[in-house]
Amino acid sequence: MAALLLLVVLAAAATAGAVSATTVAYNDRALVIDGERRIIISGSIHYPRSTPEMWPGLIKKAKEGGLNAIDTYVFWNGHEPRQRQYNFEENYDIVRFFKEIQNAGMYAILRIGPYICGEWNYGGLPAWLRDIPGMQFRMHNEPFEREMETFTTLIVNKMKDASMFAGQGGPIILSQIENEYGNIMGKMNNNQSASEYIHWCADMANKQNVGVPWIMCQQDDDVPHNVINTCNGFYCHDWFPNRTGIPKIWTENWTGWFKAWDKPDFHRSAEDIAFAVAMFFQKRGSVQNYYMYHGGTNFGRTSGGPYITTSYDYDAPLDEYGNIRQPKYGHLKDLHNVLKSMEKILVYGEYNDTSYGKNITVTKYTFGGSSACFINNQFDDRDVNLTLGGATHLVPAWSVSILPDCKTVAFNTAKIKTQTSVMVKKPNTVEKEPEALEWSWMPENLKPFMTDEHGNFRKTQLLEQISTSTDQSDYLWYRTSLEHKGEGSYTLYVNTTGHEIYAFVNGKLVGQNHSANGAFVFQLESPVNLHAGKNYISLLSGTVGLKNYGPLFELMPAGIVGGPVKLIGANNGTAIDLTNSSWSYKAGLAGEYRQIHLDKPGYKWRSHNGSIPVNRPFTWYKTTFDAPAGEEAVVVDLLGLNKGAAWVNGNSLGRYWPSYTASDMDGCHICDYRGKFKAEGDGVRCLTGCGEPSQRYYHVPRSFLRAGQPNTLVLFEEAGGDPTRAVFRTVAVGTVCVAAAEEGDDVTLSCGQHGRVVSSVDVATFGVTRGHCGAYEGGCESKAALEAFTAACVGKESCTVRYTGAFAGAGCESGVLTVQTTC
Repeated sequence: MAALLLLVVLAAAATAGAVSATTVAYNDRALVIDGERRIIISGSIHYPRSTPEMWPGLIKKAKEGGLNAIDTYVFWNGHEPRQRQYNFEENYDIVRFFKEIQNAGMYAILRIGPYICGEWNYGGLPAWLRDIPGMQFRMHNEPFEREMETFTTLIVNKMKDASMFAGQGGPIILSQIENEYGNIMGKMNNNQSASEYIHWCADMANKQNVGVPWIMCQQDDDVPHNVINTCNGFYCHDWFPNRTGIPKIWTENWTGWFKAWDKPDFHRSAEDIAFAVAMFFQKRGSVQNYYMYHGGTNFGRTSGGPYITTSYDYDAPLDEYGNIRQPKYGHLKDLHNVLKSMEKILVYGEYNDTSYGKNITVTKYTFGGSSACFINNQFDDRDVNLTLGGATHLVPAWSVSILPDCKTVAFNTAKIKTQTSVMVKKPNTVEKEPEALEWSWMPENLKPFMTDEHGNFRKTQLLEQISTSTDQSDYLWYRTSLEHKGEGSYTLYVNTTGHEIYAFVNGKLVGQNHSANGAFVFQLESPVNLHAGKNYISLLSGTVGLKNYGPLFELMPAGIVGGPVKLIGANNGTAIDLTNSSWSYKAGLAGEYRQIHLDKPGYKWRSHNGSIPVNRPFTWYKTTFDAPAGEEAVVVDLLGLNKGAAWVNGNSLGRYWPSYTASDMDGCHICDYRGKFKAEGDGVRCLTGCGEPSQRYYHVPRSFLRAGQPNTLVLFEEAGGDPTRAVFRTVAVGTVCVAAAEEGDDVTLSCGQHGRVVSSVDVATFGVTRGHCGAYEGGCESKAALEAFTAACVGKESCTVRYTGAFAGAGCESGVLTVQTTC
């Protein structure tokens, strides 16, 4: 074993934090905290994707779920939206977030990056970087390294000033610099510059003197000597660090997958995640982080990458709204409890791997006269029986059995003992809530953009959108004019690398189009009529998030850069090329400059006896509503709207696009946890929502609402929709099931928080052969079990019943018991 590499943090004796200072070190088996080797089970919670009011509850649930650390990226473009103009308020109050972690008695992992990917606009890098001469993103050049070091130092100093590092008595035990650079550094077109850059990153980080180890994830080649390289992925059990003396760290265990507007919902089973975690610790893992443990919401326009939905639910153990997702949360909690009970033996014990043929391995850890064992079965199509310690154990396909004493199975990754909860969207139950919301409206003022006058500047070329607008808006106007003799019919042809485009000729909307996700080159072809004299052409280019991953991703253009833009004669095919005309540029919309979403006094909202125009593009809508009663999560259902953005009491809910239908993929019809999970390519499975609106429900955090007084919802409808169909709902547990109880198990059922109780016990059956929670079929009903659960559970928020042999009753063979209740 490599010698212990101490990174002892020495706080000055005069400082108040010296008494509680924590030392952080590491060796090849584990992190060593205050002299003890530790297992770290962490989960990612991104502070900008939730609200400060949600943070304590999220962190508390993470701790109760068996985690002992919280991990987060740091979001540069959110903290520095304009150069040297900083934002550390509200959900960007990073110090407050880390203090909440500390208050919960948990460790923290600070992933500065500051490139983060994260399905976040520009991977977290501010668009204004592009305005700096000589700038090359993530390469060895002075402009980028200067800005990166300035921001990194700013964050480190904020953490130091708040005494957040372990040596100051704070929770932070690891820090990260850069992110997944090893995946792309060979494609950066300059290997020497890429290598110099990644080594510069490590040296710069270590000069910060934070007193805890620095990590780099996905940096398997050309690893600087003064950092720990780590693994990201669905499985990291077969991965080991590139040198001796450093522990095996899994920075991102993907609990699901992000969702794009054209994709259905991805689900990674609880069984498969547990299998991956158990395999990781079986093979000498010591630090594991779930990405995500709570995914949250992409509030605002700079919080999501290209075509990423507003929801960043990620199928995480805590759902987008912060509710516990069962059975994933409970199954992993049971696993964490078993692993933590074995902590000493796993990080100090001698280990021995024994192969029992292809795909079957037993690992035995021995320490202090005790032993612990793992049995893994990597077959995805067959169960196996294996005799160990005089007993024969059935190990299901694609599973790991954990025996803390090498005799009795305490946990099997494929056997879920915890409940499944089916969440439902309930109508708003506020008293005197009207059947429909009352709306007023206001047209977006397009008139100033319908000529080529009053722009910010002119160019005789078609410019790239991001660098032109510095990404201060989703929208950039390209406007020009031409003289025409007589009347004429043409096809307006526009080639664009943007995400969407609207075309106006002489003040009239003549066409619109958007690109397919990932294919950001498309064309608009629309018939137009020109009149004699001066004609105006106004093109509005839009983005839906910016590229966030890949080599040289910042060079991917957006907008109508280069065109061409042509008018092609309808009769003779003669083309008028407008590409190099005099173009006038203006970023944003009038309503953005006026901040209509804040609903300031003096705005002239219209209403005609309660009627409003619908399916009208470029329209602002407003309504008031009462906050739903209780504490359950609130959503607004925007089915019927097309595409735009939403705000409640001036707080952004993000972009909406319910008219975009998720594609129908083969994976929607297949779900089996056995075998490697994939999010791309062939073999994708366990998808839901195919052929349905990509996202119809949008999170309204309780902290956005005002109790006892009217709340305001403002919508900007870009493409034309019907707001009168919008309704508010709350999210709560509907049906609760336990599907794999065995004799001797304590079966616990819970309706969650917020005062919901079990209203009925609907199923208590042996041998269910088909169906799912909420719709089980088959099996043999156990009257004794039904009576026992009814007596114990109805009217209660939660209940626990011991499964005994008495449940079998007449005519039923005992075995696996299925119970279903309604909350």
